[in-house]
Amino acid sequence: MKFLGNVIATVIGIFVFIMLFFFGVIFIVTLFGGDDKVSVKSDSVIEFNLKEIKDDYAGKYKDPWVTAFSDKKGIGLTDVINAIEAAKTDDNIKGISILNDESSLGLAQYKDLRNALESFKKSGKFVWAYANTYSQKEYYLTSVANTIYINPVGDLDFKGLSSEVMFFKDFQEKSGIHMEVIRHGKYKSAVEPFLQNSMSDANREQITALLNSIWATVSTDISKSRNIPLPKLNEIANGLLARTPEMAKQQHLVDVIAYEDVYHDAIRKALKVDKDEDYNKISILDYTQNNATTALANTATDQIAIIYAQGEIGSGEGDVNTIGEGSMRRSLQEARKNDDVKAIVLRIDSPGGSALTSDLIWREIEVTKKVKPVVVSMGNYAASGGYYIACNANKIFAENNTITGSIGVFGVLPNFSPLANKLGINSEQVKTHENAANYSPFLPVDEKFKAFTLEGVEKIYNTFVTRVANGRKMSFDQVDAIAQGRVWSGTEALKLGLVDKIGGLNAAIAEAAKIAKIKKYSTQNYPEYEKTFNDLLSSMPFAKSKEAFIKEEIGEENYLLIEQVKKFQKQKGIQALMPYGINIY
Repeated sequence: MKFLGNVIATVIGIFVFIMLFFFGVIFIVTLFGGDDKVSVKSDSVIEFNLKEIKDDYAGKYKDPWVTAFSDKKGIGLTDVINAIEAAKTDDNIKGISILNDESSLGLAQYKDLRNALESFKKSGKFVWAYANTYSQKEYYLTSVANTIYINPVGDLDFKGLSSEVMFFKDFQEKSGIHMEVIRHGKYKSAVEPFLQNSMSDANREQITALLNSIWATVSTDISKSRNIPLPKLNEIANGLLARTPEMAKQQHLVDVIAYEDVYHDAIRKALKVDKDEDYNKISILDYTQNNATTALANTATDQIAIIYAQGEIGSGEGDVNTIGEGSMRRSLQEARKNDDVKAIVLRIDSPGGSALTSDLIWREIEVTKKVKPVVVSMGNYAASGGYYIACNANKIFAENNTITGSIGVFGVLPNFSPLANKLGINSEQVKTHENAANYSPFLPVDEKFKAFTLEGVEKIYNTFVTRVANGRKMSFDQVDAIAQGRVWSGTEALKLGLVDKIGGLNAAIAEAAKIAKIKKYSTQNYPEYEKTFNDLLSSMPFAKSKEAFIKEEIGEENYLLIEQVKKFQKQKGIQALMPYGINIY
């Protein structure tokens, strides 16, 4: 037995040594390895595909081990936009080729990208585009190009916007799984699917208004870029008059129907490169990385801190995909105490989440605002809790198609008592005091418990409205009239006084500099996340094999539906959350 124990101990020791050696080598190579910077050759074209870019900010970490094993490039959309700006004056860059772009960015992010590409075009350099197929969102970005190519057997999706909501009332009754809903706000339709089997007039009203407002922004930008009148674009969308390459060209949505080799030949001709030779190309990710490492250092001592708040709001540290009180409050404190930082820009892209965490971040902004100006820049979303943490800023910027507002709160409690009865399961509680027992999903909801929970919802709603009223210099009744969980576009939010100006991140930074009365400044990105190596390992691909397997077996759409159910199960406490998820196609 002792011999066997020694053998097992030796095997384990060898395995541990190999693992430590493996990770050690990777760590050393990552930190001290050769320079993987890609040089930019003369007469180069940037190939534009943002499939790997999802967030404005890629994040940075305090722990060097986490930095070493995290995303190698660490590039966010803000870095890409800065690179496009640099390319305007880079003599080596002759143009940008948007080639089969597969990005999953939101419309407000696309708006920022379009603005950057428009500015690039004004420098006299070209922007061309080619795709086998164009989704409607992809075409919105691509429409900025000087020349648009499409594959002869491809297609272009241009039909207007829609949103689909699923309802589960009958499912609950048949399954015995019931969701107890406690809410304030007639528009708080995140919970409507559990209460009825069809869309309420209030919900239909807000979704229709939101889609129409977003479509107005999208179609107006396309109209300007393609020189097609708005009525004509709506006619094309309504009749699906661009559904084939030939029809799309006839309607002037694209310029050339050709295969990709013809497209590259045209670029060679524009660059005066022989047809048999390759022209110089560099990917947008490599160019962005190159720009980040070779750009001249800004010697200005004054700084503007840019704090990125991305994802749903919850407790804990947070990361690039979730807004946690730890990283957000620490970032605000660090920026506030740094004498070089003269102003703060809070970039928000969030549908909301925990009301408690939202209030903690709101408080930190309130304290910070007394020391330094805080300007908010809203991205794709700044809804519910996302707007909660924005409402007390000195100035608020949004894009026309930013989804904002949703000033309302709700609580959802899963209840399995009907199912338990069907299965013959009986649950009983013993308690010392009348209200001592916690909520049980296996017993019918106690009316007193429900009343106490509603009391909490009402209190948070009143606090939310008061925060907005004070921050936006409005009365409680004025905010209450446009609250009730209603979602607005950036255009509508401007008219209602929920935001101050329409513009992207750069406009917000310029406003922050103006308020702080500084002209020369550099920017400093936050948060710097306090993640451990164990945190990183838990997110490695091998740790996600189960999810990847499920997604492969049941499909992306069904997997997303399961993820939504899991999110509802994980939500604790009262939520100030966007009333519904929206994917625009």
